[in-house]
Amino acid sequence: MPGPLSTRLTPARALVCLACLALATGAAAAPAKVLRIASESETGFDPARVGDVRSFRVIAHIFEPLLRYDPLARPVQLVPLTAVALPEATADHRTWTVRVRPGIFFTDDPAFGGRRRELVAADYAYSIRRLADPATRSPGWSSFEQAGITGLSALRRAAVQGGRPFDYAQAIPGLQVLDRYTLRFVLDAPRPRFAQWLADPATGAVAHEVIQAQGERSMQHPVGTGPFRLAQWRRASRIVLERNPGYRERHYEAAPAADDAQGQAILARLRGRRLPMIDRVEIAIIDEKQPTWLAFLNGETDWIELPDAFVDVALPGGRLAPYLARRGIGAERTVQPATYYTMFNMLDPRVGGYAPAQVALRRAIGLAIDVPREVLLLRHGLAVPAQSPVAPHLSGYDPRWKSEMSDYDPARARALLDVYGYLDRDGDGWREMPEGMPLVLQMATQPSQETRRFDELMKRDLAAIGLRVQFHAAQWPEQYKAARAGKLMMWSVSGRAGAPDGVEGLLRYDGAAAGGINLARFDLPAMNAVIQRLLTLPDGPARERAFDVAKRLTVAWMPYKLRTHPMQVALWQRQLVGFRRPLFWNQWFDTVDLDPSPSPSPAP
Repeated sequence: MPGPLSTRLTPARALVCLACLALATGAAAAPAKVLRIASESETGFDPARVGDVRSFRVIAHIFEPLLRYDPLARPVQLVPLTAVALPEATADHRTWTVRVRPGIFFTDDPAFGGRRRELVAADYAYSIRRLADPATRSPGWSSFEQAGITGLSALRRAAVQGGRPFDYAQAIPGLQVLDRYTLRFVLDAPRPRFAQWLADPATGAVAHEVIQAQGERSMQHPVGTGPFRLAQWRRASRIVLERNPGYRERHYEAAPAADDAQGQAILARLRGRRLPMIDRVEIAIIDEKQPTWLAFLNGETDWIELPDAFVDVALPGGRLAPYLARRGIGAERTVQPATYYTMFNMLDPRVGGYAPAQVALRRAIGLAIDVPREVLLLRHGLAVPAQSPVAPHLSGYDPRWKSEMSDYDPARARALLDVYGYLDRDGDGWREMPEGMPLVLQMATQPSQETRRFDELMKRDLAAIGLRVQFHAAQWPEQYKAARAGKLMMWSVSGRAGAPDGVEGLLRYDGAAAGGINLARFDLPAMNAVIQRLLTLPDGPARERAFDVAKRLTVAWMPYKLRTHPMQVALWQRQLVGFRRPLFWNQWFDTVDLDPSPSPSPAP
């Protein structure tokens, strides 16, 4: 009969214990990998309730949609994230079925009552219903409504018109939970590109228990299944993410093109690594550009988007400055699938409306804005003049397509104003309305040095054609909220596409999206109809012709003066490995590593 286990410390056991102690001590002493970046102001972290890129950059690492984009593939390619595989579609593109991968769990939260909470298909059905719930006030609903999920818009209308809470329990044909892990979407009309909506971070899965427990605090209490969780948030000051300790086993995979040397090098270095590779992300909120640049120069941040004012310092002649190259700084310059524009509130009695005189005023303002000077002086050459809302990298974009949007022609602007009765009747140098009332344009803006430079150029341009403009500054989140509520006359802002379909650039012209992505509240039946055709048509010549019609309508009515498609330059310190700028998505913290001695990245 065996005796009790011996507790005597033999020499062999002593050596083993010492080795284990050394390993444990070494592991404990290994410093955490902390990614430090700078960002502009955020609004919050509920995927259904925000609409700004800075907030989605955080959200995309906490919450997970069903699909994501390959981090290295160009042209872009959808891949499964929490789904087992890409969705299966019927031949008419009206029914789509997707299966959630079993064994994925939300991060722990008191709302789960001490249980591990598995991600299931019903969570995605609930999260998508939240976009439609009027009480959520989702900026993403106006875009997602175009997916045409059968019964979802009607469910929303019933809540709005009946003045009652949105019915989450009511079954609808378009959202079918077939079993614990399988979800089926049925659409009102063909949507050949429906899968792109399932990669939108606004559809990231939330747990109903957390939303019900938090209520209005959901913006500050995000609980998802992603690779990171929110550890700290001081609004407009600091955001800290930390590795999700319960994150599933997921490894780095990517499919760069065979001739993509940089992508192939990243893949060779990171293939098979468990994600995420870093432990913590610290985000400093810095709205002013000079402190952002200085923090990077001093090594206080690992990554920045280079402020335009410092392009000539960092990239003289378009090449990385030698003093930065010697430090192993990496750089990537990319034209963004984004548009910088000035919106006109179509409900405003001065700049809005569809009468010829009102259209003439907007077109005159557009012709007066010196876009070439803006590109040269304010963006230091890092922008492409916008001809249409269909930006580079989107289907329907044609670099040869030219329109009035990029014209700078103050003489033609003055002639338009004269013909339609915007005259200086009292000789004070400023034009009045055709009825003789004063005409003072009200422009919303932000209190930053960079924004003031844009405002000064715009004030000069409009004064040159006799239009007086007053600027009213507030922080970006406040202006965005006011714009959605229809309280701003004019505002300049950037919008970035969230998917490679060119319709992304046109949805801000859709009447159904008024108060959401359509900040101008433009509502033209002809435009609404062509957008619906574009959503339904498969890729091909007929769709390209429809894009041409839509682009011409945006120029003719001009609810937005499109100004530029900005380029952005990302700079990163030597130790950041694996960065490639996302085009239509926001997540990249989980696919990079920190290494104190990597090979220098190539200059742009």
